[in-house]
Amino acid sequence: MKNFTKFSLLTFILATILFTSCKKEYESAQTVDDAAIQSYLKSNNISMDKSSTGYYYKINTTGTGDAVKNSDSIYYSYTFKTLGGTVLNQTSDLMIPGTFLGYTDRFTIGGTPYVFTPIREVLAMLKRGGKATLILPSNQAFGKNGLSAINVGSNENILIDLGIYNFTKKYEVDEYEINKFIADKGLTMTKDASRARYSITTPGTGTDAINVNSTIVANYTVRNLDGTVVDSSTDGTFSSALSGLYKGWQLILPGKVTAGGKLRLIIPSDLANGVALDFDIEIVSVTN
Repeated sequence: MKNFTKFSLLTFILATILFTSCKKEYESAQTVDDAAIQSYLKSNNISMDKSSTGYYYKINTTGTGDAVKNSDSIYYSYTFKTLGGTVLNQTSDLMIPGTFLGYTDRFTIGGTPYVFTPIREVLAMLKRGGKATLILPSNQAFGKNGLSAINVGSNENILIDLGIYNFTKKYEVDEYEINKFIADKGLTMTKDASRARYSITTPGTGTDAINVNSTIVANYTVRNLDGTVVDSSTDGTFSSALSGLYKGWQLILPGKVTAGGKLRLIIPSDLANGVALDFDIEIVSVTN
């Protein structure tokens, strides 16, 4: 019994020493982070509020309308930067993320999942159209290990610009993204009643008209609006009934092109697979 008591006491002492050591290290990291952030704010003549948990924030524009709740869907933006201004990770106006406010603290960066609670808390202070700036101390960000995947150094404090778009519906987002894409590229395209946009380079010379039951052989490349290639088949081997393809293809191809026809087609998310897509299409053959 005495030996057991001595062993228990030794275990307790060691655990206490370890806990105290970890606590001091964490408190030291907090102190170092806070001093660096305070120095950054002072040297740049910036005023920000400090939360009870140690991050800093500033509401630049509150926004309008009702307060946004965790259960509300929002479309939002973020830009992660070093305090020196180097951009680490950011959203695009051509692929705007959307989720429930309560899930906006969840990220996968460099293949690793992270939860940044301050991002959700600061977004919750905004209304639609609002913007804010957040400084996340390293002990609440990527810590002493940093994150080499996006060039974050050890114990690096992170500045995050945040915003909530005014959009409440996905089709509004589609229209914004597609219109911006077309304007940025300087394209001239026809808008269909379906909200798809198309530009026909060559109508084709085939005699068989395309209908939803046609089998077509096509060359195509499909991209996200940010230019990322999603899929491509350009060797004349892709064949399918039109009825089995994207709704946007089914609505636009009939009556507009035949075999030999070429067009560029941009379709909104509801006519695609959940995101707006940009296609280059060549119809090789049509079988009815």
